[in-house]
Amino acid sequence: MSSTSSAPPWNPRRLPGADGRVFLVTGGNAGIGYFVAEQLSATGATVVLGSRNPAKAEAAQASIRARVPGAAVRAVRLDLADLSSLGPAVESLGVERLDAVVHNAGVALDDPPRQETGDGHELMFGTNHLGHFVLTRWLMPLLSAAPAARVVTMGSFAAKSERLDLDDLQSRKDYRPKRTYGRSKLAQMYFGVELDRRLRACGSTVASVVVHPGGALDSLTPSRPPVHVRTTGARLGAAPAALLLQGKHAGARPAVRAVLDPAVRGGQLWGPRVFGLRGEPRREPVWNHLADPAVAARLWEASRDLTDDAAQ
Repeated sequence: MSSTSSAPPWNPRRLPGADGRVFLVTGGNAGIGYFVAEQLSATGATVVLGSRNPAKAEAAQASIRARVPGAAVRAVRLDLADLSSLGPAVESLGVERLDAVVHNAGVALDDPPRQETGDGHELMFGTNHLGHFVLTRWLMPLLSAAPAARVVTMGSFAAKSERLDLDDLQSRKDYRPKRTYGRSKLAQMYFGVELDRRLRACGSTVASVVVHPGGALDSLTPSRPPVHVRTTGARLGAAPAALLLQGKHAGARPAVRAVLDPAVRGGQLWGPRVFGLRGEPRREPVWNHLADPAVAARLWEASRDLTDDAAQ
């Protein structure tokens, strides 16, 4: 019997120990990223919160330490919208190896006008996708130094109904905020799948896994003051939604499993069990459009062309 088949069933409430390992969570100061960091901190690992806001990162660390006594958690300043800052940010980690990175940080805009990063990229595409694309290139030496590191990319269920326009990746011709956000997350997911293809082709020990949180709402998320405070009114008003959706603490679980579970393999997609919207994490088939290697390869080349100066 293989070690995988003889392993006990995965229990997100009783995570395996990870003493001595180091994990980086981008956007670990709030939302789903916070709960990824909190849950990973309970394993004994060192968890680094990547955050562009030092005050919010400090509040998140205090909250984690209050819930996880002895948590080894710290922060590094990380601004994915500023590509030139990512190399120095990686140097400031001060570690010899990195066992996993969770690409979680993101920007979501609800209304026009279209905005750009300082590098001239559309803000959501530039932050959510290009920022993580460049960050991975800087992190690869640290990931390769670990025995079996993982790159875990946090996608979105919103990307399932989107398709990339490879001739308008920056939404210059037709900008619609919600669609642009969904496409930026789809680009991230394509990157995660294509990254694993390339890692396998070169015999790397690093694996790339793609996850999504399903439908994760603030109103169904337990309070973690001051990081997140759920009012009684919000809790009661969200009760009907709990039939199909879940809180961000549960939305974090696919990423946590992708980091920790030895049964998870590179190139896989993991999400919530019930209709892909709620429930315990499970492996699901890679979406048909996400499995198109031609689109993934074209996106990779376009992303490299857009970021070459920042990754050197």
